[in-house]
Amino acid sequence: MSTRYKIKVSYDGTNYSGWQVQPHHRTVQGEIERWLAEMTGQKHVRVESSGRTDTGVHARAQVAHFDLKTPVNPTYFQRGLNAQLDRDIRITTMEQVSPDFHARFSAVGKEYRYFIYNGMVVPPTKRLYRLQEGRPLDIERVRTAAALLVGEHDFVPFAANRKVPIKDTVRTIHSLHVRKHGADITLEVQGNGFLYKMVRGLAGFLIHVGMGRLEPEVALEILSSGKRTAVVQTARPQGLFLWKVFY
Repeated sequence: MSTRYKIKVSYDGTNYSGWQVQPHHRTVQGEIERWLAEMTGQKHVRVESSGRTDTGVHARAQVAHFDLKTPVNPTYFQRGLNAQLDRDIRITTMEQVSPDFHARFSAVGKEYRYFIYNGMVVPPTKRLYRLQEGRPLDIERVRTAAALLVGEHDFVPFAANRKVPIKDTVRTIHSLHVRKHGADITLEVQGNGFLYKMVRGLAGFLIHVGMGRLEPEVALEILSSGKRTAVVQTARPQGLFLWKVFY
């Protein structure tokens, strides 16, 4: 009988083709699974996450689980795994959990944060972790639009087409806070779930509102339309972080 372990993973997604294993591409899941197999001698150790992140997207606290045929000491095993992984992936916690825990299906919500640098010159230390927008953004307009997006809605107009049928595209955004500190603007969004590239769609829309290209009230028109149009632009990936998973 195998033993299940839960891990929290922090990673810089710059040099990876997202989380999910893909043939001929370097991914976060692929790297963790490769070293788990190497360290345990199991032919394959499947790592299940709370959800996928795309190419270039980062994570502060992705959650995943895996099963090992032979029990290990989580503290020492975590240290050993970090010693093998490249430094842009860190296992921040590891613990044994019950066999019925599932990183994806047990989750009840997530928080994402999207970081924008609203200035002409991005500090080099932030260049991989911010979307630069040199044109001034009206933060109050952004906050007005953000408030209209909170609640239960069909968010398909803000999602990208994955060409995979989805039965239910209704999601609930519990909160969408817009913080500003100097040139840094942060969009903090919590919800019970998110569609494919939905957060980046929300970010792209709010940026255009801040520029004055769209009125905040357009958010309601987009939600009621039930379809994705060119009005919603998908923001680039480097500003996005999976911040927290709730259980």
